[in-house]
Amino acid sequence: MKNNKFTVLMLQFQKQAGIIECKMGPKGCETGMAKILAFVNQKGGVGKTTSAVNLAAALQKAGKRVLLCDFDPQANATSGLGVEKSTAAHSTYDIVIEDFPAADAVIHTKYCDILASNVALSGAGVELVGVEKREYALRHALEPLREKYDYIFIDCPPSLELLTLNALCAADQVLIPVQCEYYALEGLSDLMVTLRAVKKRLNPTISIFGVLLTMYDGRTNFSAQVAEEVRRHFPGKVFAAAIPRNVRLSEAPSHGMPVCAYDKFSRGAAAYDAVAQEILAKEQ
Repeated sequence: MKNNKFTVLMLQFQKQAGIIECKMGPKGCETGMAKILAFVNQKGGVGKTTSAVNLAAALQKAGKRVLLCDFDPQANATSGLGVEKSTAAHSTYDIVIEDFPAADAVIHTKYCDILASNVALSGAGVELVGVEKREYALRHALEPLREKYDYIFIDCPPSLELLTLNALCAADQVLIPVQCEYYALEGLSDLMVTLRAVKKRLNPTISIFGVLLTMYDGRTNFSAQVAEEVRRHFPGKVFAAAIPRNVRLSEAPSHGMPVCAYDKFSRGAAAYDAVAQEILAKEQ
């Protein structure tokens, strides 16, 4: 893949990514306080919500206290944990716009706790425009919950706008799912620029927690080449386990459960368990 358009793109991505310190260990949070991770990629369909839901469930299964904050108006993380988004009493819209206590909005499921989302959140970006320190609304809402959990995951919308900016200001670090296809990589330079701006002006401690390869198909040369190139340009920063294309992984959300509950013997469940173990190993 040398000397082709893909390699040029990866070199540009690496140049931008170098602006932000990339570490996969705990960073930016005090001992006994939750690590807040934003799952972010402005491109849709890269496995962002799938990864947030399944890693939250995998870590909870491993004995950690995990809260998933659904900050995407599509509310797929909410429904993916079996919560009916139209009937949730309170949502992430309420905690950032109405100043409703986040602790009272938490919904307990057998997979992990969740702050649910719904379509009302789609208007929050506009409503926040005139608010003082609007970028910190989510950070302010989540702060009282940090001592109650080991991890707080934020599932961001697939865009780089005010809701995502709130997530980046609330997070200690970001986890970036990257689909093993060329077009999934094209927008990453824009994300790096955004992260650099956030680090400079709004959240000086933010860094990249890790890059997660998703929709990996070992049967195709290109998928393997994408993984190789990403790992070569980000040594030590990409999770060793890649998330494969897997039918059971695709089916699980329609049943309102993570893949570890839907089919714990599937390749998708095994992959997310492996990533969860990598995360836990970095704490030791």
